[in-house]
Amino acid sequence: MVEQNTRRRIVILGAAGRDFHNFNVVYRDDPEVRVAAFTATQIPGISKRRYPSALAGDLYPEGIPIVEEAELEALCQREDVHEVIFAYSDVPHAHVMHLASRALAAGADFGLLGPDSTMLDSSRPVISVTAIRTGCGKSQTARWLAGHLGRRGLRVAALRHPMPYGDLEKERVQRFASLDDLDEAACTVEEREEYEPYIAAGHVILAGVDYAAILAATEREADLILWDGGNNDFSFIRPNLSIVLADALRPGQASSHYPGEAALRMADMVVVNKVNSAPAAQVDRVVDEVRAINPRAPVIRAASAVRLEDTASVAGKRVLVVEDGPTITHGGMAYGAGFVAANACEGAEIVDPRPFADPEIRAVFETYPHIGPVLPAVGYGASQLAALAATINRADVDVVVSGTPADISSLAALNKPVVRARYEFADAGDPTLGNFVDQWLDAQGLTCRAAPQSE
Repeated sequence: MVEQNTRRRIVILGAAGRDFHNFNVVYRDDPEVRVAAFTATQIPGISKRRYPSALAGDLYPEGIPIVEEAELEALCQREDVHEVIFAYSDVPHAHVMHLASRALAAGADFGLLGPDSTMLDSSRPVISVTAIRTGCGKSQTARWLAGHLGRRGLRVAALRHPMPYGDLEKERVQRFASLDDLDEAACTVEEREEYEPYIAAGHVILAGVDYAAILAATEREADLILWDGGNNDFSFIRPNLSIVLADALRPGQASSHYPGEAALRMADMVVVNKVNSAPAAQVDRVVDEVRAINPRAPVIRAASAVRLEDTASVAGKRVLVVEDGPTITHGGMAYGAGFVAANACEGAEIVDPRPFADPEIRAVFETYPHIGPVLPAVGYGASQLAALAATINRADVDVVVSGTPADISSLAALNKPVVRARYEFADAGDPTLGNFVDQWLDAQGLTCRAAPQSE
């Protein structure tokens, strides 16, 4: 046994996701390494707690502290840290190197762990759906694929990039098949945004903290695993087919963010989404950017079709738009599907939520000044959800248009009617995603239980 004071001391920079996975796969059982701490950013309320000993293993009987990323230099000095490992996603490349510079100046090495070190191998075929940025339409594409594969007669289980914001030990393995499962797990708004649409479509989705255990549980009930990747991270499970999304509304980002560029370079095929909302020249520019990074991957164009449930209730009214939280915050979008849907309604007046913002919501606007006249559906905890509801109830509007996949009216007492904006994947020319995936399935010899049906 290596003595405690001779083990290589490491700090993992994270955001309650990739950091825990990297630790579990690479460091947890290594007697020559001591992970001194995780740091936390992006997600409020995840610092000042511990990664529990039940997850950390026998080498960490007291667990591992989680501290604010701002404490990095002091942490390196206090713990005599040898190496800092970066382990979160959807940040500009410069952000990564600024942190590297802080680590180097504190006397530590700086590193990243790649796919071969961190991907788990599955006994089932795996299709991963990831993206170069948050908000490209990755989850709607993954959900469409789940339906398409199901119609091919395959038992499909979705495996989601982690969002462990609550009791980590209880969230080791999570399986969601009903809305009651979400309630029992006390899921946040951000979690519900991802899980509710799968459940509504009759699919099972798994997530949590320990992906070796999660993968084993998924393999027991699936013919094929569909990885629905969060942020712009690459898959935790080694894919047999890697599909990466790019956004026609955001040219210039094919190589701007980590680890989206890496995901794009590894892609077997690329979907350029939202071509229905972008000028043709801009779509072509994004396609050219993608091909310059990955010339071997076929490129498929797709649309993100937005549909408002009740147009008559919005036309001519003062409207507060609520959008998917991560897309509008660290995803960098000024607005989303809710704004698009409300803006298309004749006579609708979109009202900026800032004058009505609760202090906790006002802090979100200050952190992300790029946000347009929309309200991000943040709700990482009870206080933030209460602040969101207070902002909506205080707003001087007639109706709320909700572009978040979560049903916010079921989560908080609101004093205004809510009209939901739905957005789904749609083909936008040949070749189609379904054609490509069907050819891949045939090449893999994946036998269907039932004949394919039309979309």
